[in-house]
Amino acid sequence: MGIADRFRIEGKTALVTGAASGLGAAIALALADAGAAVACHGNRRPAEETAGRIRALGREARSFSADLSTEDGADRLFSSVVVAMGAPDILVNNAGTIHRETAEDHDLDAWKQVLQVNLTSAFQLCQLAGREMLKRRQGKIINIASVMSFQGGIRIAAYVASKGGIAQMTKALANEWAPRNVQVNAVAPGYFRTENTGALQKDETRNRQILERIPAGRWGEPEDLAGAAVFLASPASDYVTGTVLVVDGGWLAR
Repeated sequence: MGIADRFRIEGKTALVTGAASGLGAAIALALADAGAAVACHGNRRPAEETAGRIRALGREARSFSADLSTEDGADRLFSSVVVAMGAPDILVNNAGTIHRETAEDHDLDAWKQVLQVNLTSAFQLCQLAGREMLKRRQGKIINIASVMSFQGGIRIAAYVASKGGIAQMTKALANEWAPRNVQVNAVAPGYFRTENTGALQKDETRNRQILERIPAGRWGEPEDLAGAAVFLASPASDYVTGTVLVVDGGWLAR
């Protein structure tokens, strides 16, 4: 197998959560371009547009809706995907939310919702997909962490807690599942142009401060995450597990 072939994922099925737009849509399209059939999950916004773009590439894709802020959302999603497309060979836990508020006033219900969507539902899907992967002794799990897995941030205590948890959960699962040929890794995006960062982009002062800190001198675009996702989903990364791959334009190196 040549090196280019090791980045192909023909015949594989991927489940990408939060695939309706932004990073999730870019990852879903990249995995499809690399050969996978893709189950595209959406919550508030349906992921049918992303699925349609994938089908236009000649790949199989279906859209699924599930509310991952509920305790049974992950189970409902996974069951629907298995019935329609079979158990996924690749899982990308991308769905996420954020709540901005000072720590001393942080609403407890908002804290619980952020942790449920960003961390608990990701763990639930790792369990569900992982059980099937372990039976087959083959699988790839990619969790979307953040540069806030390493930094404290400001006014986003729940988000930071959830992303720190994602990084550590990734390492814990990798340790347990590597002997059975299931690789678990994470990608930590820096400042990307998404809905979650819309307020920062519109704030002239914060936008300027962020750009001054990024050595690349620009916000990341969703497509900038595609290569990392394909690498970690493909045979090219078979000896890579328990890592958090940072894609941040140099932010953390500054």
